[in-house]
Amino acid sequence: MALIWGCAAAGNAHPADATPGGFEWAAEQAAAEFGVPKDVLLGVSYESSWWEGHHGRPSTKGGYGPMHLTDTTSGKTYPHRPGEGPVDATGTDDPSEHTLQAAAEMIGVAPQTLKRDELQNLRGGAALLASYQRQITRELPPDPGGWYGAVARYSQAADTATAGRFADGVFAVIRSGKQRVREDGQRVSLPKRASVRPATAQLASLRLRTSAAAAAPECPIELNCRFAAAAASNYQVSSRKANGLDVDFIVIHDLEGTYDGGVSWFQDPASGVSAHYVLKADGSEATQMVATKDIAFHAGNYWVNLHGVGIELEGYAAQGPTWFTPAQYKATATLVLYLARRFDVPLDRKHIIGHDNVLPTRPARAPDAHWDPGPYWDWEKFMALLDADHRREREAEGRGTGGNIGIGQAVTIAPTYGKNAQTVMVCAPTCRTRTQPSNFLYVRTEPRDDAPLVPDLALHPDGSASTDRIDDWGATAVWGQEFVVADVRGDWTAIWFGGRKGWIHNPAGANTRLAPNARIIRPASGTPSVSVYTTAYPRASEYPKGVPASEQTRFTMYAFPQGQAYVAARAPVRADDFFPATPTRPEVVVTGDQKYEVIQYNRRLATVNTAETR
Repeated sequence: MALIWGCAAAGNAHPADATPGGFEWAAEQAAAEFGVPKDVLLGVSYESSWWEGHHGRPSTKGGYGPMHLTDTTSGKTYPHRPGEGPVDATGTDDPSEHTLQAAAEMIGVAPQTLKRDELQNLRGGAALLASYQRQITRELPPDPGGWYGAVARYSQAADTATAGRFADGVFAVIRSGKQRVREDGQRVSLPKRASVRPATAQLASLRLRTSAAAAAPECPIELNCRFAAAAASNYQVSSRKANGLDVDFIVIHDLEGTYDGGVSWFQDPASGVSAHYVLKADGSEATQMVATKDIAFHAGNYWVNLHGVGIELEGYAAQGPTWFTPAQYKATATLVLYLARRFDVPLDRKHIIGHDNVLPTRPARAPDAHWDPGPYWDWEKFMALLDADHRREREAEGRGTGGNIGIGQAVTIAPTYGKNAQTVMVCAPTCRTRTQPSNFLYVRTEPRDDAPLVPDLALHPDGSASTDRIDDWGATAVWGQEFVVADVRGDWTAIWFGGRKGWIHNPAGANTRLAPNARIIRPASGTPSVSVYTTAYPRASEYPKGVPASEQTRFTMYAFPQGQAYVAARAPVRADDFFPATPTRPEVVVTGDQKYEVIQYNRRLATVNTAETR
């Protein structure tokens, strides 16, 4: 029987805490039944799932429910990319990846019940914690600090650094306290317990392997990171940064497969692809595969690769669907923040981007362009981890501006993830609709719910409307992107989007905030329409003799006419290109005298020549 929330109805932002039948009540009951301090159980649940059940859906690690009980399936394979061969099996027979079965046996409940019933899931997690604690101290201490070893063991990590990092995170939550409103509207509170002193010496009793310090990987010290080189044919050796090629983008992908499968894929010379980093779903491990000075082949756009660092996450954009774990968000944020500081990459969505924000280099490839990490990567949550100090003041600048939104102003797409349910059609292999919290807004031709979605001529050359298929990305604006307001009518805001006026549902400005510091680009006087590109290469005449010029391909179906305006990155970029060293010559960097603006044109970034803009 599923957990019933009593009077804590969905959508109610302030239900009573510990209401009988509610989440806190269930946690209290489970903790008391198995002798676990409630603070410990809630701390572990917060660090594992942010107190969410995710409606019985598994995480990218194969974890279920608020206690993230794992159930990975050995022998099941998924395609690494659409149309490509399968990767390694997802999951292993390692007992640590099957804690759901172990918990089910302990409490005498079917494993399938623990996936969806949050009360039973909490009971299962509490039973596991109690069993781990007995193995360490042979008793169940009332003091939360005495549970450090059990909490570390709950991480299922194989090394001391990773297990300790998880336990430290849990006890930081207990000591500082937490409050959060769940997606169903329940407010959950964990009171501050600053006096708790975790018994960190218990970690040694777990007899985990000692983490070897690895100096070779370029990683923050907080990550358990190793270096395993990609196949030499899957990237280009360069002296990037030293030769003047700046890193302007950090690109987030998902593997559409497993961690080990992704590492193997990039080590296979036949794949032809790589990324600089691969991150495990539980945040416990990262593998660097290409040095940041070198150019990995990850974005499907060589010029973006030239100026980007690629990060692949274990998981799926729409499989299941799964959800990305708190540990994976935190580990990814730790790595991105390290890279952003090192290369002076701004912490905004014009520079911290998804693969779904990258246009291919040829219009013919647009229908096959990847759209990971997909609609279920919570950009709001992720960017808050990167920039927590400034998040509140940015939100105060403009969220909920309602009638104060003016034509010609720039706004940031900012729907609240948990309240932004969108419906998509997923066809893999059969088609079905799915409605759940998402990171995007649909863009329509008119200010009404039944209006067609705006067409994208790169995807629909006949001019037909976009669809709600998950891979038909041409009419979706994603959290954090910035656009210029073209019109306002009631609950609808029009933005300049993909060469036309497109409408987003925005009652009282709830789905946007003002972007007062945005750089707005318009066609220069006398320029009827600005050419839209996806790269920024020099002119052919600027390449030295013997070096073939890269083609600067124009997306002729895209328009940027007079009267429209778009938001650009922090500064123009110069035209440039790169050629690796050969046995007969050193590496070559070609620079031109033209500059380009990188603009948010539709869901994808595009480039326009500064000679045509103002």
